Amino acid sequence: MNEEIIETAKATQEVAKTTCKGIEATEKFGSFIAKYISGSLEQGMGIFEDKLKYMRWERQIRLINKAEEVMKSRGLVKPSKPIPLKLAIPLFESASLEDDSYIQDLWVNLLVNSSSDHTKFSLERSYINVLEQLTTLEAKILVTIYSHEFEVNKGYEIQTSLLPDQIIFREQKNLDFSSKTSEEYQDPKDPNDTIKLALSNLSRLQCLKLAPSLGQEIYAVIHPTLFGAKLYEAIQ
Repeated sequence: MNEEIIETAKATQEVAKTTCKGIEATEKFGSFIAKYISGSLEQGMGIFEDKLKYMRWERQIRLINKAEEVMKSRGLVKPSKPIPLKLAIPLFESASLEDDSYIQDLWVNLLVNSSSDHTKFSLERSYINVLEQLTTLEAKILVTIYSHEFEVNKGYEIQTSLLPDQIIFREQKNLDFSSKTSEEYQDPKDPNDTIKLALSNLSRLQCLKLAPSLGQEIYAVIHPTLFGAKLYEAIQ
């Protein structure tokens, strides 16, 4: 019994320590803000906390309104398929915290698609994990690439020099030229460094493949992936 009391006391002390650290961190940040507004510690903490609450509330309201708007545009009255709780919680949390409207719109599409019997779509945890990690630029690149139709069993060579707005692509098998842009297929050119970084992250997340090379990273040409195509379907 004495051992149980001792262990309980130790656990209580650890919780108290953690709580104190959290309070100290909040006060420290409040003090930091206060320096920049020439106000008190309480004012600094209050501004920070109120702003977070307002931002969260604002994004939640936008999420609700946008979801209703998308459902109405698709002729849907209400969700017709429940989302498993283990997927619904991270989806709603991420969607309501997203402060970029372009990305939040993709969360809305994912939500509506996941809760509708009209779509042949199964929500995967990986879709949520990856969408959480995309910047606006990376999401736009993903949408630009996969707005073109690719057959899964065929290979494609995609030039990146016109990203994020356009791509130039052709089927590798027979090299028939196929492009939905006004540009003719030409020798691949490198995109700028910002696009390269975005492509690098999309490659890391298996949303596309960089062109194979002998040690050197090549960004002028990329290839679509099955996961990238499925993620695009999920967020459209």
